Amino acid sequence: QVQLVESGGGLVQAGGSLRLSCAISGRTFRTDVMGWFRQALGKEREFVAAVTWSGGTTYYADSVKGRFFISADNAKNTVYLQMNRLKPEDTAVYYCNTAPGIVTMRGPGTDYWGQGTQVTVSS
Repeated sequence: QVQLVESGGGLVQAGGSLRLSCAISGRTFRTDVMGWFRQALGKEREFVAAVTWSGGTTYYADSVKGRFFISADNAKNTVYLQMNRLKPEDTAVYYCNTAPGIVTMRGPGTDYWGQGTQVTVSS
């Protein structure tokens, strides 16, 4: 059974940095891509970034490109999201997700979600 556990959220001033972690248990061929989504209050959940275990290929939303960096540690079964130059509009609950591929992740999606971690960026 796939389980995802996020950590690392918090309150930070604009321009600051945070690093989120997502630990996965129960990895299978169905969990080759690990990603982060976020949902701000009153808005729909949106894709942020993703990385593949098998090749380290990364994907980013335009809104975070150049500021956020995703990486995967195979030995620790953990994915990290380094968030730099944070802006108030980055405030949201951040969720970890996994899927067999990026098309599935950004398309129909899967039911594998973590519990979420709150990121608040003050101006």
